[in-house]
Amino acid sequence: MIYSIGHGSKKIEDFIKELTSFEISYLIDVRTSPYSKFNPQFNREVLKHDLGNAGITYVYLGDTLGGLPSDHSCYVDGKVDYDLIKEKDFFKEGLERLIIANEKNLNVAVMCSESKPEECHRSKLIGQELLKHDISLVHILSTDKTKGQVTIMNELNRGKHFIDLFNEEKSFTSRKKYD
Repeated sequence: MIYSIGHGSKKIEDFIKELTSFEISYLIDVRTSPYSKFNPQFNREVLKHDLGNAGITYVYLGDTLGGLPSDHSCYVDGKVDYDLIKEKDFFKEGLERLIIANEKNLNVAVMCSESKPEECHRSKLIGQELLKHDISLVHILSTDKTKGQVTIMNELNRGKHFIDLFNEEKSFTSRKKYD
């Protein structure tokens, strides 16, 4: 099982409490840029230090699983096109690391800044690709509350199945435009 979590504007103590409540051993940072000017407690070095003190290993994979890749061919009209990313070797390599972690039964959580999983590439890109390998992300919402990948995607699609009758997936992009 692989978990997912967004840091939002949480206090670091609350964030770590959420992780430890699910016995997370490895936090996989999938932010392309692992820094936050509004929440500096989640800057890469600070976060790595604080997680280490809690017995959680920090791993950065934003270069392979980040939602804003440096490869400009992943953008269409300024938006990130997740269908383009999932075909890239760098993304496949990052996804393979998650699949291996799952096979080894490691307690892993992928993390991004967006607190709502339905608004993040964790669910729209990473979670959807993991489903193809029979791995359903479990999205941590609080210390005692989670939602599964399928539930998140059905909510995102307002109750409509996210795979149509011909097994064609809905295509997702970033919400914002990036230049």
